[in-house]
Amino acid sequence: MSKNTHDQRAEWLAKADILTEALPYMRKHAGKVIVVKYGGHAMGESALSEAFARDVVLLKQVGLNPVVVHGGGPQIGAMLKRLAIESEFVDGLRVTDAATVEIVEMVLSGKINKEIVAAITAAGGRAVGLSGKDGGLIEARKLTRTRPDSDSNIERVLDLGFVGEPTRIDPRVLEIFTQSDFIPVIAPIGLGADGQTYNINADTVAGAIAVATGATRLLLLTDIEGVLDKNGQLIKEMSIADAQARMADGTLSGGMIPKVETCVQAIEGGVGAAVIVDGRALHATLLEIFTAHGSGTMIREGR
Repeated sequence: MSKNTHDQRAEWLAKADILTEALPYMRKHAGKVIVVKYGGHAMGESALSEAFARDVVLLKQVGLNPVVVHGGGPQIGAMLKRLAIESEFVDGLRVTDAATVEIVEMVLSGKINKEIVAAITAAGGRAVGLSGKDGGLIEARKLTRTRPDSDSNIERVLDLGFVGEPTRIDPRVLEIFTQSDFIPVIAPIGLGADGQTYNINADTVAGAIAVATGATRLLLLTDIEGVLDKNGQLIKEMSIADAQARMADGTLSGGMIPKVETCVQAIEGGVGAAVIVDGRALHATLLEIFTAHGSGTMIREGR
């Protein structure tokens, strides 16, 4: 046997080992809903976006029901800049006036949503793009934030414009897809009782959809390795109590806090586990679902 043939055989055996390792996890999650929030570098780099599309198609092919919720902050920012519309952020949320919400909806529900649908289709899957307005999927209300006044220390209500939060997710819209070979791709736009369009944080929408569909996993793809401790080391697993303690003692800060809060709320709402995943790593979704090693920080009810 030549060296090349021997090397090829070793490679084939390695792939077979991977498949056999994945089999118990395929059986465990068969028929279950996996909600994936997709954004950041994973969405912005062609190699990662193509790999993500193939991973989602594979999840569907082996009997899981992936639901993709996507963001699009950088793309929205670029379009607003082109149109000379200034943008302001409060606590990481884009203040959204009437002009901005039109652009947000156009970019999220139009360009980005259809690009993801096209990528999944090119990878051999069948995807349908939705916004939260389609079929009454996401009902929303205006989100308010408060901040203590620096002089009086009295809480001051901040007006974020047409930034919303989900009040109700209609799971019947998504059940149509879980009973078929279609993969839903959802833009985080909601509709208020008064017919107003609201821009909603994609992590928040993903968490709410995970609860409404009884998902076995919620995956939040991020641009860092996962949740890090005070020494900068990856925390591979946390209970809800651990997560709350780390938020209280200052281990977690900045944009990681709302992500962890979303995970905790999802688990308290019945989701099996929530994972903050490094979306910059190839096949991070598959590693998290189909191996014992994972690729980020898992948060679950208890250890």
